Amino acid sequence: MKNLIIIFLVFAFVAESYAQKAEDYFNLGVANAESGDHDKAVADYDKAIELDSNYEEAYYNRAFSKYLLKDYKGAIADYNSLIALNPLSSNAFNNRGNIKSEIEDLEGAIVDFNRAIELDTANYAAFTNRGQLKDVIKDYKGAIADQSKAIELEPMRVEAYINRGKVKEELDDFKGAITDYDKAIGLDPKNTLAYCNRGNAKYHLNDYPRAIADYDKAIGLDPKYAVAYCNRGNVKFDLKIYKWAIADYDKAIELDANYTLAYINRGNAKFDLKKYRWAIADYDKAIGLDASDTLTYYNRGNAKFKLNDRKGACQDWKKAVELGDAKAKDEIRKYCK
Repeated sequence: MKNLIIIFLVFAFVAESYAQKAEDYFNLGVANAESGDHDKAVADYDKAIELDSNYEEAYYNRAFSKYLLKDYKGAIADYNSLIALNPLSSNAFNNRGNIKSEIEDLEGAIVDFNRAIELDTANYAAFTNRGQLKDVIKDYKGAIADQSKAIELEPMRVEAYINRGKVKEELDDFKGAITDYDKAIGLDPKNTLAYCNRGNAKYHLNDYPRAIADYDKAIGLDPKYAVAYCNRGNVKFDLKIYKWAIADYDKAIELDANYTLAYINRGNAKFDLKKYRWAIADYDKAIGLDASDTLTYYNRGNAKFKLNDRKGACQDWKKAVELGDAKAKDEIRKYCK
């Protein structure tokens, strides 16, 4: 009997030792993740899970580190394991839904967000995330309902106001969008996205001075905000201040060399200044970044036509039509034999 007790104590000591080691590796993973070294964090969480295969927090954190490393398949696998261990974890379903959304498994993402909300009807993140996804699939009524529910749950958080404002813009309710952005800015006066989006809504209402003021504010808060420069350039373009518009597009491209829309818009401004070769150079760059944009081919065709390159113009207009731009058919009918 005494031997059995001794053996039991030895096993108990070993089990306690392993559990402690698993926690040590977990804590190392947390420290490495906080310092930004997610590769090391994943390796630490691996060790923790090897020692304790039921360590829910380790699966959760490893999944997040894998997500940041863009190992989406690995992150989903970890959330699958976590859900197997704890099928009532609303946050695990929400996070897995986020990754499915990232890899464009939109149907799977909606299913996960729905389950997260079923498990926790007060899950703010699940409502905002599902609302954003409904916006993507053009279920605007559902998107507004989800963002409104999120606001009801946590009225002092800005994300849902910004998200709801964006949906209202897509419904051409620009005044309603501005009301939401005003609320977001009231809660967070340094929120650059809220200023930029409010500027967009004012732009659509042709309130150009106030739109520029919002873009100025966003840029003042974040001088590296390429989108704000591009959007401010659009206002200046509409005001026919082409050189100033180009200066803003230049800055946007300096900050983001792969900013397709900035190249397109800068090309448009150069076209209106009759700098057709320079416009074509920008359209070339835009097409190199995104060969599916119909308007870029149409505009490049127009610039080539201005330079008497009818063959090149017709090729671009035909490509635009091939991609779905019906208006290029008029140019083809008139000038391309």
